[in-house]
Amino acid sequence: MSHSLLSCSRLPARLAVDQVAEILGFLPHEISVLMRAGLLKPLGRPAANGHKFFCATEIAELSLNRDWLDKATRTVTKRWQERNRKQKTTPVPDTSKQVSLN
Repeated sequence: MSHSLLSCSRLPARLAVDQVAEILGFLPHEISVLMRAGLLKPLGRPAANGHKFFCATEIAELSLNRDWLDKATRTVTKRWQERNRKQKTTPVPDTSKQVSLN
């Protein structure tokens, strides 16, 4: 059964990455981009590969802040543009001239 946080009358105190993404309107993998840019800060000091939690009241406030949402959207867009540009400029190795070791 799929349960949406948006239909809850009260949010839990801590939110996981997928819940934050749902409330803010981003994809779950974009939350890490926002963390790296300093636009989102997880609770505590989680390990780099650890599970991240966020304060629900802070996330709810951010979801109502147009300026923050605009900055976050531009940050994510810029990240994808940079990544796509790097993929286009990475040379593909020429495998047609491989030397046989036999």
